[in-house]
Amino acid sequence: VQLQASGGGLVQAGGSLRLSCAASGGTFSRYSMGWFRQAPGKEREFVAAIGWSGDVTYYLDSVRGRFTISRDNAKNMVYLQMNSLKPEDTAVYYCASSGNLVPRRGPSNYDYWGQGTQVTVSS
Repeated sequence: VQLQASGGGLVQAGGSLRLSCAASGGTFSRYSMGWFRQAPGKEREFVAAIGWSGDVTYYLDSVRGRFTISRDNAKNMVYLQMNSLKPEDTAVYYCASSGNLVPRRGPSNYDYWGQGTQVTVSS
């Protein structure tokens, strides 16, 4: 499975960005998908995850209500809509896939990772 994340950029606090992750190889609809982020000097952090059908989603507490994860199995795509961005959201964002149909929060549950896309939120 190959994952390609895109959509990062520089945005002012309060602004919005939509991250996309294109998957190829494997059977996309059999994977749960997750978004993680890593800020400089910090460990990789779970942000959001979505089950194979899109019915089950989990969020980091600090992004719940601001971020929305979604997927389009027909297009092999997963998205992260980020609204009301804050400077503390600044990080490299990664998408990842897991063979578990039910999404998980821990990075060790994910088998394949994209290359990351930088999100910078200025104050």
